Amino acid sequence: MNTLAAFELARAEGADGIELDLRLSRDGHLVVIHDELVDATTDGFGSVADLTLAEIKRLDAGSWFSDSFAGEPIPTLDEVFEAFGSDLFINIEIKSSQDSLDRMERQLAQCIRRHNMRERIIVSCFDPVVLQRLRGLMPMVMMGFLYQPDMPAEHYLPLKKLWHEARHPRHDMVDQGYMNWARAQGYIVNVWTVNDPQRAIALRDLGVNAIMTDEPGLIIGALKPC
Repeated sequence: MNTLAAFELARAEGADGIELDLRLSRDGHLVVIHDELVDATTDGFGSVADLTLAEIKRLDAGSWFSDSFAGEPIPTLDEVFEAFGSDLFINIEIKSSQDSLDRMERQLAQCIRRHNMRERIIVSCFDPVVLQRLRGLMPMVMMGFLYQPDMPAEHYLPLKKLWHEARHPRHDMVDQGYMNWARAQGYIVNVWTVNDPQRAIALRDLGVNAIMTDEPGLIIGALKPC
């Protein structure tokens, strides 16, 4: 759940960082929400790209998950940086329609500079072309390429021109052979989404750098030394 309350819970449970999804409102604000439509996770309807920030802020983004989160608003990236930027690492996944990407990329670069967050974030995306464009705007910000097994081969072609520090594979793509390859290439490996404690332990033992999970307390507890 992309809300301040969820991020606060992750911090309380001992997470080192948080992962969030970023979209652009109609009036050009960076808002933290996963879906293109607000229908599934709020009490509203419509596309994020068609709503102003004021309209987005009136939505209840917590009740769908639990009554205890009722009334929780959709945060802006500025609000997340202000609340968690000093003590949590933040993985920002870019999600937006093609016609708004140029505006989003520039807004994101400005927001990162405004909060001096360059060394406490990684920007990730399934689209390597987006990462390539962001690299031009933010050459010193870490970039991570998100991918999964069913991606067509041509999707990987732009990576030949993209300098990026990290690979973000779906966790079931990772075994010893994968880790040997990634280390030989010099990549950091951050995996998603791991909610099974035994799988988390196996990935730790393989040497992954970070594990993304919906259950930070459960996974952190499993990974603690006996």
